[in-house]
Amino acid sequence: MSVSIATLVAAVNDHDLDRMLALFHPDYRSFQPAHPDRTFVGSAHVRANWHAMFAGIPDFRAELGRVVQDGATTWCEWTWSGTRIDGRSFEARGVAIFESRDQAIITGTLYMEDVETDGLGIVRAVQGMSGLSPVDGA
Repeated sequence: MSVSIATLVAAVNDHDLDRMLALFHPDYRSFQPAHPDRTFVGSAHVRANWHAMFAGIPDFRAELGRVVQDGATTWCEWTWSGTRIDGRSFEARGVAIFESRDQAIITGTLYMEDVETDGLGIVRAVQGMSGLSPVDGA
């Protein structure tokens, strides 16, 4: 049986770490395939990470886009937003894939990225992948 993503979103938006952590298995495994060094194990890391998020972004807000349930697997689109304590805006979007067992989230695979708004996103992305700027090589 899967965990209700609506329950997770409500706990996140209430900044209620205890209610949030009650949804995660103690041996929860988090993967971020585009950032393999961000992999971690354990709900204690979930608590530490989200404590920092809520402290650093006091008005942190999560919104769900589409959600697809397939047995114990839930695919969901997220938008995270708020204002950092230094006054800079924060926005990230992406997809999370959660696996649940016994009413607890046991794994999460996250594809979350900061939203780029400087107008250089594709130029920077192509240059990062190819080593060449599409502007200079056009």
